[in-house]
Amino acid sequence: MVNAPWPVVAMCLAIIGLYALQTQVPFLEPLLAFSPARLAMGETAGLITSQFLHGNWAHALMNAAFVLAFGAPVARFFGGGVSGAAIFFAFYLLCGILAALGFAALHWGMPAAMVGASGAASGLMGAAARLIGGHGRVGPLFSQAVTGMGLAWIVVNLIMAVTGGALIPGSGGAGVAWEAHLAGFAAGVLLIGPFGWIAGRR
Repeated sequence: MVNAPWPVVAMCLAIIGLYALQTQVPFLEPLLAFSPARLAMGETAGLITSQFLHGNWAHALMNAAFVLAFGAPVARFFGGGVSGAAIFFAFYLLCGILAALGFAALHWGMPAAMVGASGAASGLMGAAARLIGGHGRVGPLFSQAVTGMGLAWIVVNLIMAVTGGALIPGSGGAGVAWEAHLAGFAAGVLLIGPFGWIAGRR
């Protein structure tokens, strides 16, 4: 964490700090969570606000660890300074938005609420896979790193789809939005190229 780029550290601290606030203000979760039913009625704010809510401390800390692990190479790729940080945050949020939309596409109109940064973190994982495949640059879409990490992530999420949260410590048996994880990974794989171009790093 000491060597991680500051935007990544800031995002990790935001995840942890905002969950601490959430524990003190219980009405935040039902108010700001993402729901396909709300989206069907035209409410879009949850696409972003839900990324900063979590189900419990284990959920928040696990997502912060994912962001720290996979966000560091992505942030370094985008470069330092204000512009690099802005591109990193935009990339992160867009991956999270597309992850939520992927969840909504398979559960359209359902009132089930979704919270957490795991969709955005999965986007960072997908982007990191492209960078690993390209040895620090944007590698091929189907490099060994992308296909290997992608297949592993699919298997993990299929297991979660079958077992729910039963195998995840601290989940309390709550359901896992595996659809958002896979949509976020795909978003990261596809978007790192265009965002790299914006950052002048292609």
